[in-house]
Amino acid sequence: MVRGKNLKEHVIDRIVPGSIAEELELEPGDRLLSVNGNEITDVFDYHYFINEEYLTVVVRKQNGEEWELEIEKEFEEDLGIEFENGLMDEYRSCCNKCIFCFIDQMPKGMRKTLYFKDDDSRLSFLQGNYVTLTNMKDRDIQRIIEYKLGPINISVQTTNPKLRCMMLNNRFAGEALKKIDALYEAGIPMNGQIVLCKGVNDGAELERSIRDLMAYMPCMESVSVVPVGLSKFREGLYPLEPFKKEDARQVLDIIHRWQEVCYERQGNHFIHASDEWYLLAELPLPEEDNYDGYPQLENGVGMLRLLETEFMEALERASDDTELAADRRIVDNTEPENGSQASGCDGAREDCPTIISIATGLLAAPHIRKLTEAFMERFPRRRVIVYPIENRFFGEMITVSGLLTGQDIIAQLKGRELGERLLLPCNLLRSQEQDFLDDITLEEAKKALQVPIDIVESNGRDLLDCLLGI
Repeated sequence: MVRGKNLKEHVIDRIVPGSIAEELELEPGDRLLSVNGNEITDVFDYHYFINEEYLTVVVRKQNGEEWELEIEKEFEEDLGIEFENGLMDEYRSCCNKCIFCFIDQMPKGMRKTLYFKDDDSRLSFLQGNYVTLTNMKDRDIQRIIEYKLGPINISVQTTNPKLRCMMLNNRFAGEALKKIDALYEAGIPMNGQIVLCKGVNDGAELERSIRDLMAYMPCMESVSVVPVGLSKFREGLYPLEPFKKEDARQVLDIIHRWQEVCYERQGNHFIHASDEWYLLAELPLPEEDNYDGYPQLENGVGMLRLLETEFMEALERASDDTELAADRRIVDNTEPENGSQASGCDGAREDCPTIISIATGLLAAPHIRKLTEAFMERFPRRRVIVYPIENRFFGEMITVSGLLTGQDIIAQLKGRELGERLLLPCNLLRSQEQDFLDDITLEEAKKALQVPIDIVESNGRDLLDCLLGI
């Protein structure tokens, strides 16, 4: 059994009701010491070692007593313990100084957590974060292989070792690429990401990176190419230029050409362009089949195509009864919420449509407007106004909705016709929170704009429901 004053102790934060831990009378504040004689370093150790049918778990109670618990359970059955720290360890910060890092482009005075640069491989598995591999030791790679973890998401940027050292400002960044070889040889599933910087890793370098990464198929399941985000706070940083329409078309030409090669070779497209490239190039989005089941959705690859597909399918299934039920709800709730703007009539009469507003980023606004036009044709008693919000906080070159701030939304919507409700995409708010990047809360935005605000999840069905008010 593991003993010693340097033994890691993990404080229990919550016990799941009805769980094994509750039956054993474990409580918040107790400390986990070991499982089957193994010290638990972090969440991966914990889940790996408890995936057995017979366990010996040592816990220190709050009164100082040590309990040695013999447990018989189903294989992979959870104990029902949640810890104070989700990782059960310190978060690992990034040791690079990438020329494209968005955190370096943020103004001073924002909350501290926004300036933390994570490069923690564990978050790759838990939250889908992309990691550079520069922060990982050989033992970290071996543990991934031993525990058969996957997929791991890798920020590749380029497969040119010398160029990667320059882009990451880390002399070990090129050598770190060899870790991909070890993961590939062990059959660990991977996804890749290339943040494309104009005149740096595009053109011939992008071709090289795609060709090199194809050698890791099928373990390397997909690779996304996303344009660098450039804020107005770049003084003293590496001089990067924004991509223009013709640049975007050249990038797409390269990606489409390699997609054909990959599809012939293994039956999927492998290399994917994020939605921004198509919007910037003023070209139509690919059809749904081109996205191979959306493996890179969190990188903005196919997000608009999936939204449109889900929305149009839901719109086709929607019945007239759905609108009538929504109209009845409007009539039953004629009193404006929190002093909100009134529409001037009950919204149920044909000569007085219900007005709903949507605010989103400049890039996605035309696509959202296309969906709302289809919606208004199907439900003529609804009128939807789409407001593109310019990113004055970070600068006009930032056009995605996820980096909009509360202050920009309030400043550009105040005094505008917002109707019965304002819809905002969920990526405007911090995960699990009710505030924007600049710490303005959702409640403050409601009061400032004098309108109820509905948050739309990232799917077409929810957008339709929010437009109908159900």
